[in-house]
Amino acid sequence: MRENAAVPPDPQEGLDRIARVLRIEAEALVQMSASLGPDHARALEILQAAQGRVVVSGIGKSGHVGRKIAATFASTGQPAQFVHPTEASHGDLGMITEKDVCLVISNSGETTELADLVTYSRRFAIPLIAVTGGADSTLARQADVTLLLPDAPEACPIGVAPTTSTTATLALGDALAVALMEKRGFRREDFEVFHPGGKLGAQLLSVARLMHAGADLPLVEPATPMSEGLVLMSAKGFGLAGLVEDGRLAGIVTDGDLRRNMHRLLDSTAGEVATRNPKTVSPDTLASEALKIMNEAKISALFVVDADHRVQGLLHIHDLLRAGVA
Repeated sequence: MRENAAVPPDPQEGLDRIARVLRIEAEALVQMSASLGPDHARALEILQAAQGRVVVSGIGKSGHVGRKIAATFASTGQPAQFVHPTEASHGDLGMITEKDVCLVISNSGETTELADLVTYSRRFAIPLIAVTGGADSTLARQADVTLLLPDAPEACPIGVAPTTSTTATLALGDALAVALMEKRGFRREDFEVFHPGGKLGAQLLSVARLMHAGADLPLVEPATPMSEGLVLMSAKGFGLAGLVEDGRLAGIVTDGDLRRNMHRLLDSTAGEVATRNPKTVSPDTLASEALKIMNEAKISALFVVDADHRVQGLLHIHDLLRAGVA
């Protein structure tokens, strides 16, 4: 028997360390939430009044977080950009105008690289919002509004690696951006404009952007013989037909209806075979919502109707697949 056999690692020990970090950072967010006050309300007012962009700046880990905050503002309707403080000192200050708002991040509040940007904002009376952990820092004293980070320990075991502070900064940036978009009435339709690509962009598409319309639609009247209805269904290629009565969608003829009426199909009219009151969607329904309806009802197509139930189009599951929604 070997005396110095290696002791296998304890998986629980690693999980406990992960959980400890999450608890420390979560507690800091709760602490910050409880400390909200007039300064946060004032910061939101300044952001809402901005006629230009939110210019976010910071260096190191604060800079990385700042880039994400700027991207979040921009994607939710508030023009924003990240300006690196060093590059700002070498000409990029020209990107900042008097219509902008500066959101400057520094945990200590004493980051020397930010000095030129802060001075520039003071010289041209550009509103300056500071995000810092230093209540008496240089940055806090210069700012129009100071948003203090919670007085909470960093989650790393030696207490120096930016962890809790960067999480708090990121969460605060998210909170400001979301509060601003809500105050401005930013809608899903607006969000779609800034997110046209990828899975998210596809899910934000409206049904009107994907549906078939006009001559492509397989529509029959109640008195249409099913012999003609079958020809139409085959020609249009959707495997169904919409029953239109007095100009409005009254029912739908599907493959299932054909099978259920096989014994009398060619002697029947479309109105005698159709299933009444089918599920429908409006043109402004999100594609993702239409997909949910299809999945729940176990159907492959939906007619698109207006408020008067007049047919506007037809959406098939294949349309959602092609668009990347499904």
